[in-house]
Amino acid sequence: MNHFEKHGLDEDNFGAKGSIVSAFDAFPKSKPEYVTRTEGGGKWTVAMAVVSIFLLWAEIARWWRGSESHTFAVEKGISHSMQINLDTVILMKCGDLHINVQDAAGDRILAGAKLNMDETSWSQWVNQKGVHKLGRDSEGRVVTGAGWQNLDDEGFGEEHVHDIVALGQRRAKWAKTPRVKGPPDSCRIYGSLDLNKVQGDFHITARGHGYRGQGSHLDHSQFNFSHIISELSFGSYYPSLVNPLDRTINIAENHFHKFQYYVSVVPTRYSVGSSSIFTNQYAVTEQSKGVSEYNVPGIFVKYDIEPILLSVNEDRDGILMFVVKLINVLSGVLVAGHWGFTLSEWFREVIGKRRRSSGGDGVLGTKHGYDA
Repeated sequence: MNHFEKHGLDEDNFGAKGSIVSAFDAFPKSKPEYVTRTEGGGKWTVAMAVVSIFLLWAEIARWWRGSESHTFAVEKGISHSMQINLDTVILMKCGDLHINVQDAAGDRILAGAKLNMDETSWSQWVNQKGVHKLGRDSEGRVVTGAGWQNLDDEGFGEEHVHDIVALGQRRAKWAKTPRVKGPPDSCRIYGSLDLNKVQGDFHITARGHGYRGQGSHLDHSQFNFSHIISELSFGSYYPSLVNPLDRTINIAENHFHKFQYYVSVVPTRYSVGSSSIFTNQYAVTEQSKGVSEYNVPGIFVKYDIEPILLSVNEDRDGILMFVVKLINVLSGVLVAGHWGFTLSEWFREVIGKRRRSSGGDGVLGTKHGYDA
């Protein structure tokens, strides 16, 4: 009888079994009867599960958003025309307004004949969700960037590129003018207009003011250039893109009030993989003030095109790289959790030994117990 049999031990429970390759197993196993489940191990397991779920969800969200890169370059392409998209409501009747464009090339465009003009009621627009007022800077000038009021959109230009590209490929349509409730007192001007791609001035003035030969002279008491801008963009019309002046409201304090918007247009390309759309972004500042009767009141949009191209590209890791990162996150949590559990058990064992060793003076533990 060997040494194991004398102690009642089964030799099959120890050592490698099977082929000789089993001796090199880097993942040794224990039988269930030799494994003890502890309360501390259960707590660490729950904690690791919670941390793993949180980190995995964060990694999936980061992968879904992708990473954006912005690059500037001199615009290489040559284009001679540019589209402007406008959707605004002015607190005046359509027959009392004139819309014109004067550009640096000397061309004058009668925009009122090419845009749609519908009679509407001001009260049907001012209370609509998303309308906000422009804020003022330290010098008193009205500037964009004040943020939205009661708006669910993410804000000025903060949409994800893949959403912009996906929505931009849909067919764009102008919304219909709501049915007028009561007598109309305002005019909705909307549509797209092709312009020369040069510096220019787009303006809305009253009948008989601004240019000669534009109809009879409108009485000054009927001037009211309070307006709501639902859309003002340059390039192809993409309703999904939020521009700085979209959904803004400006109120004229008197009849002779002049609104001036200074717009700097930057050609922009959004791309995700092989899909891309080409449009324009712009920065804007605005000055509004009352003017004398010797000046022309109205709404003036002075625009200039920058000779640069902004490329906004969104990249996303491949599926294989994404899976590898998920495995790395999960593995890191498991290793950290294992070390945390091991150190906590060691700490508890050390504290337990110290408490047992300081439990009191026994008879055998004292020298004077024998000397008495």
